[in-house]
Amino acid sequence: MSRLDELRFMTRVAQRYHVDGQRQSAIAKDLSMSQATVSRMLKRAQKEGIVRISLNVPQGTYPELEADLRNKYQIAEAIVVDCSEDRDGAIMSRIGEAAAHFLETTIQNDEVIGISSWSQTIVKMIDNVHPMIQGKAKAVVQTLGGIGNPNVQKHATHVTTRLAQLTGAESVILQAPAVAASREAKVILLGENFVREATEQFDNISLAFIGIGAVEPSDMLAQSGNIFSAPELKKLTDKGAVAEMSQRYLNKEGKQVLTPLNERVIGMTLEQLNNVPRVVALAGGKSKTQAIDAALKSKTINILVTDRFTATRLTRL
Repeated sequence: MSRLDELRFMTRVAQRYHVDGQRQSAIAKDLSMSQATVSRMLKRAQKEGIVRISLNVPQGTYPELEADLRNKYQIAEAIVVDCSEDRDGAIMSRIGEAAAHFLETTIQNDEVIGISSWSQTIVKMIDNVHPMIQGKAKAVVQTLGGIGNPNVQKHATHVTTRLAQLTGAESVILQAPAVAASREAKVILLGENFVREATEQFDNISLAFIGIGAVEPSDMLAQSGNIFSAPELKKLTDKGAVAEMSQRYLNKEGKQVLTPLNERVIGMTLEQLNNVPRVVALAGGKSKTQAIDAALKSKTINILVTDRFTATRLTRL
């Protein structure tokens, strides 16, 4: 077969598949060849330039930015949302909407969902989740202590119980403060049955949603009282801390900053998070860009939901 005959045959196969919408099995039958041969011809048609695949990217979507983030940080997925202004309130709302859609479309049967409850962005996500006709999740587990200022604590409890209701799951509340007064106090609290029952669920989590923060606590976390003192936070920054995930601190290389403060946190450790199949981080904003960069370098996160402004800054770092 001459080169021209070969190209003509490839074009014929490609037209029937891409233009006429015929199945590979039907093409193989009509042309008296194997389906594997048809598949190889279609791949060659692309290499030869006979078939060119292009995307008509809808306005407000950013596939190139998402690909840049996946490649730079070696993560499984990046979701970049459109946002009209680089402002924290607007960014959190858009990220929350996208994260809710991600949850609804990817949730697995008998999923055990872990959520870090002191996150305003996660609250926005819950507000956008639609009730599921048939409950899919098995449990929703609070992964960071939720007891604190009563005026704010209701948000942490609401996040866990509301998501459980929406997904038809059992809610597992971690009835302890996120930061114990001392290491000894933490040991005592972990010995309580209702606390131990929650922490024992950490190893069963298959999908975790977390926030990322700078060392300076967010308004919600600060109001909850579940924070370290100003001198303690200064010690962390002096040791190079630039990011916080569930009250665990990281330096700019993504390595955990270990201090005695870590022994007072009641919640999932980064080691436990590393064992979760899907860890989704919800974060954006100018003040969090360096923190997000550090968190992604830790390799704990495999899915990021962020905004287009932050995504652009991250790719340029």
